[in-house]
Amino acid sequence: MTHDTTGTVSNDQASTPEEFWLTSTEQLAWRTYLYATTLLSDRFSEALQADPEVDLTLGEYEILVRLSEAENKFLRMSELADQVVHSRSRLTHTITRMEKRGLVERVRCTGDGRGRQAQLTDAGAAMLERAAPTHVRSVREQLLDVIGHDDLLELGRILSKTLDDDAPVAVGCPAPHQSAPAPR
Repeated sequence: MTHDTTGTVSNDQASTPEEFWLTSTEQLAWRTYLYATTLLSDRFSEALQADPEVDLTLGEYEILVRLSEAENKFLRMSELADQVVHSRSRLTHTITRMEKRGLVERVRCTGDGRGRQAQLTDAGAAMLERAAPTHVRSVREQLLDVIGHDDLLELGRILSKTLDDDAPVAVGCPAPHQSAPAPR
């Protein structure tokens, strides 16, 4: 175990199980991150589900967003699972629920025949249009207005360090390792 000049313990060469425990600073950062991301995710979902014109989970909303941004409004199921960070089986269950509501449909992949694609329906596009104001309001109230622009840039910079350079964060946004320009 080594210490840097700030007194931070490095576990890169820990020799006993006790040395693998998080320091109090690491534990505070980890638990704050975990609690905040879980809480925010729940609040965003609750806002969408509380709107009787919407009644979507955050995961369903994100699927509609990703499909709406895709060329021709469809994605292979495997690509969609990667983009929304769901297991294949979780995505299949979610798509099945959304299909029953007419928001998406599964179609065979063109040129492949074996693979399946999720495609946004007109009803799904209309739902996204209804849901977007509720979602944006919730994101602003719960996150953006709370932390402010400078902290928002810092949060993006910090979290992007945990992502691959090609992480499918958002269409039209800078790559995860780049900073967004300041608003004018």
